[in-house]
Formats: sequence, C-alpha cells, structure tokens
Amino acid sequence: MPGGRLTQQERRQIALGLADDLSYAEIARGLDRPTSTITREVMRNGGPAGYRADLAHRATEHRAQRRRQSAPRGTGASPQPYGRDAEAVRAYEELFTTVMMESGVPKMMSRVMACLTLTDSGSLTASELAQRLQVSPASISKAVAFLESQGMVRREQDERRRERYVVDDDVWYRSMVASVRTTLQVAAVARQGVGILHSGTPAAERLENIARFLDFVSESIARAAEQARDILRAKPVTAADDTAGPRPGQG
Repeated sequence: MPGGRLTQQERRQIALGLADDLSYAEIARGLDRPTSTITREVMRNGGPAGYRADLAHRATEHRAQRRRQSAPRGTGASPQPYGRDAEAVRAYEELFTTVMMESGVPKMMSRVMACLTLTDSGSLTASELAQRLQVSPASISKAVAFLESQGMVRREQDERRRERYVVDDDVWYRSMVASVRTTLQVAAVARQGVGILHSGTPAAERLENIARFLDFVSESIARAAEQARDILRAKPVTAADDTAGPRPGQG
C-alpha cells in the first residue's frame, strides 16, 4: 500500500471518482489507500460537490508550508502522555474532525469537539483551545455556543474561577436528548398544520404522517438513550462477585 501524501495524479483520480458518483471506499480501493484518507482529503477540500484536484493539491502544499513556518524552532511534535505516537494522535484527530463534519457539524465546531474529546481530562479553557487549534478566542466562543446548544459541551468553573468547556461520558446522551427535543418541535409544527390545511386533504394527511413518524422515532430514540445510559453506568458483575458465596435467602 502506498504511503505518504497523496500525489497530484491520485487527486485527479479522486475527482474523477467523485464525478462518477463512486463512494469513498470504492475510490480508496482503486488507489490502494485507506478510506479514511480519501474521506479526509475530500472533506478538507470542498466536499464531494466542490472538490477540485489542482486546488486541493495547492491547498495541501500551502498548509504544509504554513505548518513548517509556524512550528517552533528546535521542537518536534508535542509530547504525548502514556507513550502515545504524537503523529498518529494528530492524524486521528483530523479523522475525528472529518467524520464530525460529514455528520453535519460545521468545521470549527468539529475541530473543538475533537480537541476536547481526545484530551484525557475532557476539559479545556478557551485560551487552551485557542492555543491548540491556532484560532482566535472569538472562534472558540462561537464554536462552544453551538456545541452547547446541541448538548455536546457543558461549562464549569475550575478552582481558579476560569471557565472550562467539558465533554464527559454523558455527552452523546445529552446530544440525543437535544436532538429529540428539536425533532418533537418539528412534529408539533407539522401537526399544527393539519388543522390549517383542513384534515383529510392531501397536504394535511402528509403533515399528519410526518408528525406521527417523528413522534415514533423520537420516542424510540429517547427510550434507547435512557436504556443505554443505565446499562453503561451499571457496575459490571465480576467473577469475584459470582463466587463470593450464597446470597441472603439462598442455601
């Protein structure tokens, strides 16, 4: 399997594959590259509709040059705890960001979410985020406001009264609950239209079906999220527990 950066010819093949409506996996197989490489390449350079091979190649060279110029002299990649490979962590953070973007989260919000999720502490201040991502505090503030509205980040104050942005084990539960609330609002508006468009008419029936579908899906998601959280929070039974002897009431 070829390694290193994509060549200009490979980028042209990616563009041809996108024009032929091939999936990322199909394009990756044709180039003998990981699917994640193709996904990241396309999403960083205009998305499926806006990808242009020559522009992507020049943009990649420009980013590489900018990184070399901004890197502190005499230092390499930031040291990682637990003996982690710093380059592998950086590449994974890019992949995480790309997948978030594919799910519909804007780029800066995806970068902030990836940065927070991959820290062992699960929390960073605005200045720490700005320094890590090399962006302005205003960009961080806007990204956090969006993520907070989606239930994906919460705020807390540390012992120095600094505001910290936090992701924890309940982050996806809260995100699902926020999504359910939004979906239920759409269902309510759809049902409101039934009376306005007169029940029994084609348009009103369409709105009623939309409302019924969204109600059912929302209820299912909310129930599944509650069950999953309870299961994941439950203390697993260990072998020691099973062999500790008879429980009260047992012989």
